[in-house]
Amino acid sequence: MTATTVFEQIRYEQPAPAVARIMLARADVRNAQDKQMLYEIDRALNVAMHDDGVKVVIIGADGPHFSSGHHLKDRSQVGDFGPPIMGVGGYRRPGQEGHMAMEQEVFIGFCWRWRNMPKPTIVQVQGKAIAGGLMLVWPFDLIVASEDAQFSDPVIAFGVNGHEYFVHAWELGHRKAKEMLFTGDAISAQEGKELGMVNHVVPRDELEAFTLDLAKKIAKQPPFGLKLAKLAVNQSLDAQGMYNAIHSAFGLHHLGHANARILYEAGVDPSGAPKIRKEAREQAATRP
Repeated sequence: MTATTVFEQIRYEQPAPAVARIMLARADVRNAQDKQMLYEIDRALNVAMHDDGVKVVIIGADGPHFSSGHHLKDRSQVGDFGPPIMGVGGYRRPGQEGHMAMEQEVFIGFCWRWRNMPKPTIVQVQGKAIAGGLMLVWPFDLIVASEDAQFSDPVIAFGVNGHEYFVHAWELGHRKAKEMLFTGDAISAQEGKELGMVNHVVPRDELEAFTLDLAKKIAKQPPFGLKLAKLAVNQSLDAQGMYNAIHSAFGLHHLGHANARILYEAGVDPSGAPKIRKEAREQAATRP
């Protein structure tokens, strides 16, 4: 199968022996992720995982920003881009039931699936990764960030507790996670490295080459050893209760959605998006 011929919103590349690279290719909308993009990422990861010649997978993005998050105008449905993957069912049922089923499939379902895929994954991040954009960062094993990278989850403004793949406390530590969520402020690449979230911070023009060199170095290791090491670290997090915590937070997330449907007849507080945009403009104006 020639992966480059089957995708519209991403590219599947093989930039070096034993290395595959998946590039988000919606720079015109800052790589906002709709359902089509998420299903294409999942299909591309499957291509890499089932190719015994691939030992490491890089995830990157075109354009100035890694991802602006969920594409809020996406009206497609589960099943529009191929059969559902996670087996949840109920995607088209009315009310909160259908909404929750959809998010179980394409948000926490995909993120957890990608987190547990057996081969090492590296994500290279430039510019902004906002809210749902973090859900294309945190499921993967290593993070290489450009010096201008920023990570934020400002969606408390929507009346929910954070984006759906709620691993904030593991990624940032519990106090910084609370500050990030309470304020909506971004975390810089360097601060992310100091917190242990980011592995390496490099100049923007070195991001692609540095990440590829790291992938090639990892690809020299025996694949079974890599698989076992990944399992061991992931299972250490599992022993701390990560999976149960994600689903507990997901329930709170949907309480927020249900509350918004009662108050605003919408899935989120409609004042949230203008507030986030206004604060982003104000923060940009104060930067040197």
